[in-house]
Amino acid sequence: MVAAALFALAFAAPALAQTPAAWTTPYAPFRMIDNVYYVGSEGLSAFLIVTPKGDILIDGGLPSNAPMIEASIARLGFRLADVKILLNSHAHLDHAGGLARLKADTGATLIASAGDKPLLEKGVYPGFEDRASLRFPPVKVDRVIGDGQTVSLGGVTLTAHLTPGHTPGCTTWTFPVREAGVSHQAVVFCSVSVAANRLAPKPQYPGIVADYQATFRKLPSIKADVFLAPHGEFFQLTRKRAAMGPGKPNPFIDPTGFQTFVKASDVAFRAELAKQQGAAK
Repeated sequence: MVAAALFALAFAAPALAQTPAAWTTPYAPFRMIDNVYYVGSEGLSAFLIVTPKGDILIDGGLPSNAPMIEASIARLGFRLADVKILLNSHAHLDHAGGLARLKADTGATLIASAGDKPLLEKGVYPGFEDRASLRFPPVKVDRVIGDGQTVSLGGVTLTAHLTPGHTPGCTTWTFPVREAGVSHQAVVFCSVSVAANRLAPKPQYPGIVADYQATFRKLPSIKADVFLAPHGEFFQLTRKRAAMGPGKPNPFIDPTGFQTFVKASDVAFRAELAKQQGAAK
């Protein structure tokens, strides 16, 4: 399943002309675990973390997904005005495209990495700045967050882990959750797929290969048993949701899922790097 997910997204450049249908297909929102709710489309994730002092929304999908995310929040019985913080996994059209509208409609504070800040504020894909199909509505970043720094609201604290490569400021988020009185560690993974990125001979951005390699060295140290990510295929969203039910163990508690995905992604990256370097020669 991991290999299938990687294959499905390996060449999924986030261009509107190539947008998979699932990315804009509505998906019924639901509670995943503890105070974490899924409010994304079938193919593009968005996560709502509810706290007594307001809510945190991670990712905004495509520009056209923003109304869908807002409708999902309302459908769950939560107020859009209670979204106080916006976070982003990475500054690509399919995950940051809806942030401008979501920020305008909620008044929330947008927090992002230094590496992705200029991309968010220009609404561009690094290395493809002149490609109109990859642009998205620019959005102002209110606070820059660094590696290991935290975001807290209403008793919930998320830690930022900078995992660059997929974008210069790709950010993976971890935070604690509880299920049936037991503590777990959730991760909202950024991505390490190559997708539309050039690795050689003219890299997508300077240092991209070294960034990927450093990220793969770092990821084994991130321990999590609730694996979430920007695309449902990454963490088997549909299969796990179907397995939920009264009296059943929560399928989103998956002690090996994250690191299994990371290992498969590392193999896929090395193969793509060798392919692009070979073609360059």
